[in-house]
Amino acid sequence: MHEPYLTPEHLTEHEFEIKRSRFLCAVAPASSEEAAREFVAGRRRLYGDATHNCSAYVIGGDRRIQRADDDGEPGGTAGTPMLETLLRRGISDAVTVVTRYFGGVKLGAGGLVRAYGSAVGKTLDLTPLVEMVPARVVTVTVDHVRAGRLENDLHASPYEVREVGYGAEVAFRVAVRESDLPAFPGWIATLTAGRAAVEEGETVHLRKA
Repeated sequence: MHEPYLTPEHLTEHEFEIKRSRFLCAVAPASSEEAAREFVAGRRRLYGDATHNCSAYVIGGDRRIQRADDDGEPGGTAGTPMLETLLRRGISDAVTVVTRYFGGVKLGAGGLVRAYGSAVGKTLDLTPLVEMVPARVVTVTVDHVRAGRLENDLHASPYEVREVGYGAEVAFRVAVRESDLPAFPGWIATLTAGRAAVEEGETVHLRKA
């Protein structure tokens, strides 16, 4: 079952201090695991002098990819609470890195869990979030005579044209929100005098209209 989720609109940073340790949290959108890893690597280069750069990310509409890294903090005290905060908030396609500059006072395991989890939570409170809803990629195949008008109407519609393929006929791959799926074939039939074929494909996610 594919559910809606929230994803960050853009990079957001928040900094605070606990017992002289400085924590700098960054939350950013990440459309793939590669993008998330690149973001983490970039933060580690930017704050290479920090004591720790702990990270977590969640990728995919079904949250199928989940990773957490304590980066030298005691096991389970940093990356795990960061990841759990993302999941608890219903976040996906997102990456977070918490940079810590040790201030000389040990926080203990419980204190670290609270610090890293709250760092992500406080940053998410400041982060503009976008709701992503399930959609299906629908292939619409039509003859060349009707393709031009159909393409213009699709681009003017709330549907997202992802690909256009030209062959004996023209095939449009269109992302349609699940709430719009019942009406979509009829809309296509009206535009093409019933001459188009419509076939549903894989599930993706789109911004909520």
